[in-house]
Amino acid sequence: MRKKAKVVKKGELYFPNQEFKKRALIKDKAVYRKAAKNPVKFWEDLAKEVNWYKKWKKGFVHKPPYFQWFVGGKINITETALERNLKTRRNKLALIWEPEPVTERARYFTYYDLFREVNRFANALKKLGVKKGDRVGVYLPMVPEAIISMLACARIGAVHVVVFSAFSSKALQIRLQDTKAKVLITADGYYRRGEVIHLKQNADKGLKDTDVKKVVVVKRVDNEAKMRKGRDLWWHDLVKNESDWCESAVMDSEDLLFILYTSGSTGKPKGCCHVCGGYTVQANFTAKWIFDLKEDDIFWSTADVGWITGHTYGCYGPLLCGSTFIIFEGAPDWPTPDRWCDIIEKYGVTTFYTAPTAIRMFEKYGIDLIRRHKLETLQVLGSVGEPIDEAAWKMFFKEVGKERCLLVDTWWQTETGGILITSLPGVGPFKPTFAGLPFPGVKADILDEKGRSLPANKEGNLVILPPFTPGLLRTVYKNPKKFLKTYWADYGKKIYFTNDSALKDKNGLIRIVGRVDDVIKVAGHRLTTGELESAIALHKDIIECAVVGRAHDIKGEVPVAFVVSKKKKPVKKLEKEVIGLVRQEIGPIASPSKVYFVRDLPKTRSGKIMRRILRKLFTGEGLGDLSTLANPESVDNVRKIIQKSK
Repeated sequence: MRKKAKVVKKGELYFPNQEFKKRALIKDKAVYRKAAKNPVKFWEDLAKEVNWYKKWKKGFVHKPPYFQWFVGGKINITETALERNLKTRRNKLALIWEPEPVTERARYFTYYDLFREVNRFANALKKLGVKKGDRVGVYLPMVPEAIISMLACARIGAVHVVVFSAFSSKALQIRLQDTKAKVLITADGYYRRGEVIHLKQNADKGLKDTDVKKVVVVKRVDNEAKMRKGRDLWWHDLVKNESDWCESAVMDSEDLLFILYTSGSTGKPKGCCHVCGGYTVQANFTAKWIFDLKEDDIFWSTADVGWITGHTYGCYGPLLCGSTFIIFEGAPDWPTPDRWCDIIEKYGVTTFYTAPTAIRMFEKYGIDLIRRHKLETLQVLGSVGEPIDEAAWKMFFKEVGKERCLLVDTWWQTETGGILITSLPGVGPFKPTFAGLPFPGVKADILDEKGRSLPANKEGNLVILPPFTPGLLRTVYKNPKKFLKTYWADYGKKIYFTNDSALKDKNGLIRIVGRVDDVIKVAGHRLTTGELESAIALHKDIIECAVVGRAHDIKGEVPVAFVVSKKKKPVKKLEKEVIGLVRQEIGPIASPSKVYFVRDLPKTRSGKIMRRILRKLFTGEGLGDLSTLANPESVDNVRKIIQKSK
C-alpha cells in the first residue's frame, strides 16, 4: 500500500507532500509554462499519444466563432480506449459494476471482456440498420450495457444521445424528436432505493411521434415489460450469436461523436455537439493528469452516465487511460447511509469523484458514521457539479480524506467536454471554494461587461480565449443561432463566454461565483428557469410564473416557483398539479420544493420578470434599486406570502 502522509498546509493554501510529488505524473509548474508558450503545439504533442489512423494536417483552424482541431486527422476513440489496452492490459479489470441490491453479485469486465461485448453489440446495431452518422438514443440506468452501448456506437461511427434514466418520457421524446434517432436502447427497469423503476413504460410513452424503428431492451429486473412485436428486441437475444470482432469506423477528427443535451434558456434543451478527435485527446489527458491515474488506481465517479461527467469520467476518460473504474446502480446512501464507504473499502478505491450534494448528505448522517471507516486506500478526492462551499470542502478533506488526500475541485460544463479549471494533484495549490488554475493549454480570463480583464478579487464574467480547448462543443445541434447567441455574442465571436461569474485571487486561483443567467443547479444537475417555467405554464389555470433557485443544505439549490393563477385563492390541489406537471415534463429532480401563489410578479417597465429580486427575498440581501420596477408594490406582497408560509 502507498505510504500515507498528510497534505502540507501553508496559510490558507494546501500543497501535495513530497512523497506524493515524487510519484505524481505532473510534479511542477513547468507544464503550465510550456503550454502557455504555444497552446496549439502543446495539444498537438498530447494528441500524438492517442491512436490515429492518419495524422492531422493542421493542429488548429479558427474562423470565428467556428474552429477545428487536428484537421484532416482520422481516428476512432475505441482504438485508444479498447484496442490499445489489449496489448498490455488484456486481462486487467476495466469495469466493475456494483448493483444496488447488496444480495446481488457484482459484474467484472476485463479490457478483453469489454472489447468483445462492445464488438458484439456494435455488430447487432449494424444488423438493425444503424450506419455511420445515425443517431442512437440511450435511455439506460447505471448498468454495464450503458457503457457498452456508448462504445458500440462510437465503434461504428453512430452518434449516441444519452438521456438520464430519471428524466421523464416527455424529456426523452424531445431529445428523440430533435435528433431523429432511429434506435433506442433502454431497459425493462432498474432498482432505486429498494424500489423497481419501470423504465420501459416511460420509454414507450417517450417513443410516441418519433422516428425510432427499433428498441433494444436490457433485461435488468425481469419484470413484465411489454414488448411490441417487430419493434422491441431483447439485448441478450440480439448479441448471443454475434461475432466478438467488429471493425472500427474511420472517423474524421471533426466528425460528430455524441450529442448531449443541457438546459436551454428558453425552455428547450440544447444539444451540445462533441467531436471525435478533440474530445478523445482532452478526455484522455484531463482524466490522467487531474486524477493522477496510474496503473494500480481504482477510480470511482458517482455521476450518472446521463450527464457529461458520466461520459467523460465515468466511461471514456478512465478507459483512455487504461484504468479500472466503478459504476454503481444505486444511491450512495442506500440501503445504509454509509454504502458509499462500503464500496470504497470493498474495491480499494483510490480516487473518489463526487458532488457537493453528496458530500453534504454524508455530513448530514453524522461524522461518526464516516469515522467508522478508515478509507485507507483513498489518495485523491474530487468535487464536481457546482461550486463547493468551505464547510463542505473542509469536511470532505478532513473526514473522508483524513487530511492526507488531495482534494481537486473541478470546474467545467457539458459544453466544454472536460475539466478546464482545477489544480493538478502533484502541483497545487488547493484552496477551499476555489476551483484552481486553468488546465495547461487552456486560456481563461475574467472580464467586465466591456471586455476588460479584471484584477484579483474583482468579480466578472469567466471566458475562454483562443485556441479554446479541443473538447469544446462545436455547435448546438440543428440550432446554430442558439450556439452564436449563447456563447459568442457578448464579447464578439473570438471569445467563448461561459455564462458563469468568477473571480481570481492573487495566486491566479479561480473561484466560480455562480451563473450569470437564470440557471439552477439541483444536486449538481443544471436546470434553467425557462425549462421549468415552460412546464408550469402548460397548466390551464396558470397565468404566468417565475422560478428561482433557493439554497438547500443538501442539494445546493432547489427550485421555488412563484405562480399567478386564475383562481383567487391558492389551493393544495393546484400546487400538487403544478409539481406534477414539472415531474411529467422534465423529471422528479426538477420538482419545485415550494409553490407560492402571488397576485403579481415584480417586473420592469419592459415586462421582464425580475428573478434577481425574488432570489434575494430568500437570502436576506438588500434588494437594490427598485425604481425600474413597473409594480414595486408586488415585492412586499411576495415577501409577506413567503413569510406567512414559513
